[in-house]
Amino acid sequence: MKKLFCGVDISKNFLDYAICNGEDKSIIASDKIPNDRIGIKSLIRILKKESDGGSIWVCFEHTGNYGLMLASVLSEFNIDYSMVPSLEIIKSSGMVRGKTDSVDAKRIALYLAVNNYKLKPTKLPCDAIMKIKTLLTLRQQYVKIRTQFKNSVKSLKISAKIIPLKNEIKQQEEEINRYDSKIKEIEEQIKEIIKTNEQLEKNYKKIIEILGIGLITASLFLVSTNNFTDFENPRKFNCYCGLAPFEYSSGTSVKGRTKTSHYRNKELKAALFKAAITAITHDKEISLYFTRKISEGKHKMSVINAIACKLVYRVFAVVKRDEPYYRVAV
Repeated sequence: MKKLFCGVDISKNFLDYAICNGEDKSIIASDKIPNDRIGIKSLIRILKKESDGGSIWVCFEHTGNYGLMLASVLSEFNIDYSMVPSLEIIKSSGMVRGKTDSVDAKRIALYLAVNNYKLKPTKLPCDAIMKIKTLLTLRQQYVKIRTQFKNSVKSLKISAKIIPLKNEIKQQEEEINRYDSKIKEIEEQIKEIIKTNEQLEKNYKKIIEILGIGLITASLFLVSTNNFTDFENPRKFNCYCGLAPFEYSSGTSVKGRTKTSHYRNKELKAALFKAAITAITHDKEISLYFTRKISEGKHKMSVINAIACKLVYRVFAVVKRDEPYYRVAV
């Protein structure tokens, strides 16, 4: 019986794999297979044969949709796997020269063999969460396109002061209206998916009671936390979002200012900043806090960041304590 760690480098059409012996950290096999069910099942047969009844653990990078088939088939055969951010593997590899898919697979296998004690097996979210995640991505793309059309209309209106551009502006505005409809349609689909899942709906209803949190921000919470099962506490989530400040100092000569890390979920942080700005306008308690901190000389963006952190703590409180959110009268 062997304890095997398998690293997989994922591309659209192929999977490069390397199998590491857990005892001496040696690479005992490596090859390339098609990125489809048949190819993945052949890899599973090889792993089971090499392990001789021992444990198997597979590791690969977050690669969006290209890794979904691998995760799905591994889950189907009850084989542990971990999806790890590529930056984490790169940072752990030290100084490296050259890059090929087969070499990357070996690096991933060795990373897993050395760091498995601090990793947890990944579990695929339910179909509802995966569908919401896909719709949120599609919505974000539509919002970007709509913004381009809006900027185009602004530019055309300036030019229209000296040349006739009435038809062109009308066409652009029609496109804006079309994307408005598409975005609203996606939002309605997200609402319907949440309604069909009891656990999602339960947490969603509690989250949106918090002033500043709307449909999109609440949906991002549900997706990024896997309905609050992947994060134990709000501190870790704030770190994931890039809201948690970190000290930057060394000895007596290096004393940088405390600041947030640039390793973050940018989409989620942007949504939480918008939620914080909304809370400042509509939540009296948050508004008083914002005014007080600004009067103390705090930077505006630092205060908004702190408010975003407060919102995260409120969200986790109402979900983890399994109780509704009560607004404080001010």
